[in-house]
Amino acid sequence: MNKKTLVKKIIARLTAELALYGKAARAAHAEATHEQSKAENKYDTRGLEASYLARGQSRQAGEVEQAIEQFQALVVRPFGPADPIDLGALVELEIRGERIFYFIGPRAGGTELEHEKHEVTVITPPSPLGKQLVGRRQGDKLKLNIGGNHSEYRVIAVS
Repeated sequence: MNKKTLVKKIIARLTAELALYGKAARAAHAEATHEQSKAENKYDTRGLEASYLARGQSRQAGEVEQAIEQFQALVVRPFGPADPIDLGALVELEIRGERIFYFIGPRAGGTELEHEKHEVTVITPPSPLGKQLVGRRQGDKLKLNIGGNHSEYRVIAVS
């Protein structure tokens, strides 16, 4: 798989998310500062709630901006069969005959996208699966306990 194209798709997805968070934050800010959001009594918290929402959405937008910057700075290099899994690796795992693809990214864990007819999920090195994969090599087997389910995975390919 072409990892440079994959990273471009991740950046495009994050850029779209950033636009949505920005729009939502602006709307929440407008709601918080609108004259009809002024408290009518001590129990009226509409304006306060809208300001909390705007602050949270702005913070999320900042995190997405940082993720975009880190993906733009990511050096995409090829990994060979003997190379240990690390940041920037595209990993193909097999579990019970099913093949699953993960991209080890600096941020944006959980982002899923279609790439070359495969669903690829971004995971980060500190995530539970990321911790298990980093340092492993093609052909390694690992046993994972995810959500109380014990499963044995095999690393099919690292690129």
